[in-house]
Order: sequence, then structure tokens, then C-alpha cells
Amino acid sequence: MTTEHSRRNFLRGRLSQPEPVRMRPPGAQPGFARLCTHCGDCARACPEAIIIRHESGEPVVDFARGACTFCNACAQACEAGALKPAEPADWPWRATIDASCFSLNGVFCRSCEDACEARAIRFRLMTGGRSVPVLDQDQCTGCGECASTCPAGAISFEVPKPAVEEIRA
Repeated sequence: MTTEHSRRNFLRGRLSQPEPVRMRPPGAQPGFARLCTHCGDCARACPEAIIIRHESGEPVVDFARGACTFCNACAQACEAGALKPAEPADWPWRATIDASCFSLNGVFCRSCEDACEARAIRFRLMTGGRSVPVLDQDQCTGCGECASTCPAGAISFEVPKPAVEEIRA
């Protein structure tokens, strides 16, 4: 059970953090938790073997095992209707690069750029011969190829928050 952050819950002593959002397979439908039977058919159908069973029993994507090709084999195997065929544009997850990136720490590495077919990761040359990764989230498909090749494990995924336009008076 997740707890909403609110003043009411704070005053009631409900200080627990909400459960982290898990990366469900592409095409996960609204109500996935209710629809999914935890049968494992999607994981068995995945040719990349990136869908694994979470400790809760539900299927999740693990990019440490490889990348998603958006082949929709998982959706085709899902008889419960929890997954529907999806395009990369439907997948909400996008890559982020954290401070443990080798290039950010002065060690030459461009494995993420080499692996990124969408060309969403580029390196900007800095003074002193260093370069830093620049991620274009508009080009990122969230496939995970960069994460599976990153030797530092510096790439994670999140669902970007929609941009809020600043209201000027």
C-alpha cells in the first residue's frame, strides 16, 4: 500500500515513503497491478531476457541484462491484457546519467554513446581534453542499450515530469 504525501498523513503519523515506481514491461496498461496475474508468460516470451520477476511477483524490466527492442513479444504473450503492443514513443522511461559516470570523473569512456542507436547521447568536449555526456531526452527511446553497456553503472531510468510553464504576471 502506498502512502500519499500530504499534511493529513503527516499529522496522522503516516511517514512511510511511497513504494518506488517499478519499470514495468513496455505496453503496461493502466491498472497493470490489477490485471497482471504474475504468470511469467511475458518474461518467458522476451527474446532479450530483460523481463524478470520482482520479489513482489510482478514482472519488471532489468536493463542490466540487455536492451529492449520493442518487439512486443511480451504483449503478445500476455493473455490477461495487462500488456498491449507499444511503440518506443509510448514508453515513458528516459535515461539519466549520474555522477559515477567515468567521463564525468576524468576517465575516457564513450560506451553509452557508441551503444545509443537513437544518438541521444553525445559527448561535449571540455577544456583539458575531457568530455562530458550530454543526453537529449527528446531523442532517447528508453531502450536501455546505454545502461547495459555502461561499465560504471551510471545510467538509470526515470519517467520525466512534464514541463510546467512559468506563469508571468
